[in-house]
Amino acid sequence: MQQVLIVEDDREIAQLVETTLTREGFICRRVADGRQAIATFQDWQPDVIVLDLMLPELDGLEVCTRIRQQFTHKDPYILMLTARGEEIDRVIGLSTGADDYLTKPFSPRELVARVRALLRRSLRHGDPQAPAAANVYRSRHFSVDLDRHVASRQLAGETEPQHLELTQLEFKLLAAFLSYPGRAWTRLQLIEKLWGDDFFGDERVVDTHIGRLRKKVEPEPTQPSFIKTVVGVGYKFEDERS
Repeated sequence: MQQVLIVEDDREIAQLVETTLTREGFICRRVADGRQAIATFQDWQPDVIVLDLMLPELDGLEVCTRIRQQFTHKDPYILMLTARGEEIDRVIGLSTGADDYLTKPFSPRELVARVRALLRRSLRHGDPQAPAAANVYRSRHFSVDLDRHVASRQLAGETEPQHLELTQLEFKLLAAFLSYPGRAWTRLQLIEKLWGDDFFGDERVVDTHIGRLRKKVEPEPTQPSFIKTVVGVGYKFEDERS
């Protein structure tokens, strides 16, 4: 059974979310502030976090940022809740690592649909322990082994390849880039490649995952050498084949 951490200081809304998701078969825990959220996440490792934007102690943006900075076995999906519907709030929320965005008031049916859509994405990531096709993608500095689910990088001056600690989505994103080096991908093409018809949300969530991947593969993430932005299009990966 999949686990959902509910981070909401409004008791009525928290109760509504918990009751709705429990009826749908999810295991839920509730906390009412940002610091409790971080502590519970570290101890419990939920599959999804339903996270209110406005919280005491630490707000939702800070909670989201701190969770994304941690390397854990589970990389949870984050559905951010807010009472404000302005465009800028959605952009800020996605930029800190949220996967989707739901504006209050919302219906229980919409909440369930959003949570299930997020979890369907993980079905396309696959089980890292399961057998896969024996494929290895290589470029001059990178290698992605689909069979062993291992990614590595070896820069000039390094005597040994460095293992990359990637989430399942980051692994698939890097594999997609290495499989078509030099290709310019639109956000919609990357969404189709990674999630297909199961995607439900804002296409700019791709920017968030690109930013997180850059932090792990680029020597200087603010001046990327490999994952390049193609203005007016999207992104492409540049690295000579080995």
